[in-house]
Amino acid sequence: MTAPASVSLHAAGSLRGALLDIADTFQNETGVPVSSQFGASGLLRDRLARGEAGEVFASANLEHPQALARAGLAGPAVLFARNELCAFLRPGLAATSADLLELMLDPTIKLGTSTPKADPSGDYAFAVFSRAEAIKPGAKAALETKALKLTGGPECLPAPEGHNVYGHKLASGEADIFLAYCTNAQPLAKEQPGIAMLRLPEQLAVNADYGLTVLNRASPNGYRLAMYILSPQGQAILARHGFAAPGLPRAR
Repeated sequence: MTAPASVSLHAAGSLRGALLDIADTFQNETGVPVSSQFGASGLLRDRLARGEAGEVFASANLEHPQALARAGLAGPAVLFARNELCAFLRPGLAATSADLLELMLDPTIKLGTSTPKADPSGDYAFAVFSRAEAIKPGAKAALETKALKLTGGPECLPAPEGHNVYGHKLASGEADIFLAYCTNAQPLAKEQPGIAMLRLPEQLAVNADYGLTVLNRASPNGYRLAMYILSPQGQAILARHGFAAPGLPRAR
């Protein structure tokens, strides 16, 4: 009997741990292997739009899969996970939610973000800067000017194999504070225990809605994988990795 062809999955880098676990359980239950590629969602969208072979696209926002749908290349985008942005501080740097904005504005502090447009994490970080304007006039321009776009762009240097990119940038001294997804807390606690995570104050908080779509050229097993990600089993795995999983019942 011929083994089934692997399903091609393109997914945001922040989903790596969760979707690799989902791919393993999916293969165990169905016998269908999954071939995964992870990266900045905007760059993956561009590759798929240019015709790169792919079946399932899991993005860190809804806009990129919606763009593929509008171009007639994919089906509708479905919300399948939620995340939020946190501040990660290098070892030795301390702050509270109350004084985080002043620390971010400090000219001696190197503030890292991902790259807007190429990576939704960068877009969310710049949305934080916009919210900061209501707290301190002039903050938006100051933060946008000083932000170091260290990840997510086509020219950005990756972390060494097996290392969390945000932890690497903080540990190497490239950034003192990095605005990144809160789901990085679990891998960073294991890899760089000296790095502190700080949740953004309510006035600065920005949530991230993750979108899933299936490309028109997908095989039937591509649709099976997408449905598995949306299933209670897939949603439970996402929740274990720190994501808010909209497909699970709300706790009472």
